[in-house]
Amino acid sequence: MDTRPFSPEVIVTSIPTLLPYLAVTLVVGVTSILTGSLLGMLLAWAKLSGNRIIRALVDGYTYIIRCTPSIVLLFIVFYGLPKLAEEEFGIDMDDLSRAVFVIITFTLLFGAYVSEVFRSAYETVERGQYEAAVTIGLSPAQAFFHVLLPQAAVIALPNFGNSVINLMKESALAYTIGLIDLLGKTNLILAQNYGAYGVELYISCLLIYWGLSILIERAFLQMEARLSHREAGA
Repeated sequence: MDTRPFSPEVIVTSIPTLLPYLAVTLVVGVTSILTGSLLGMLLAWAKLSGNRIIRALVDGYTYIIRCTPSIVLLFIVFYGLPKLAEEEFGIDMDDLSRAVFVIITFTLLFGAYVSEVFRSAYETVERGQYEAAVTIGLSPAQAFFHVLLPQAAVIALPNFGNSVINLMKESALAYTIGLIDLLGKTNLILAQNYGAYGVELYISCLLIYWGLSILIERAFLQMEARLSHREAGA
């Protein structure tokens, strides 16, 4: 057991060493958010469709994914997907970057979560506004993009922002399959120091995640304020 006294200076000196690896975390996180948002839109559209079979399948997918621990899904994707691809399709995925498997995992997770955000936001907007817009001469597409979508975006933004923050924190699990991101580098430094300064190193990592979460939260608050102001002036 490490018996060294707590050293605050290690926190200060560790942050510059860890910060470059935040880029890996951001690349994985932002890519997962973009692809997951597209998946979430498709799932939300399916949930709003009139086809009961499609709705049941999508609801089942969402339920299963939301009940599956993130780390379990990550292991299934990382260990199971290459085996499935090789046995069923003859595709070798062993040379792929570990980041690809992390992105696939969090795309599936994020898509399931935000599909409910998009669906509930869309259903919250009064349907009569869409019908009124079509009645005065707008096409269905114009009515959707100019009337429904801006209002639904304002409603969805807070929960979407929370989902983004949660995903960025969940992405720390990437180190469990060997991806050297922010937390992965923290653990690597800890191993190189034979377990010394573990508390200090993890606090450094924690502070970076805190800073990232605060920046994301502030960005979404500003976007929400701008969208609300634009809707109020419209």
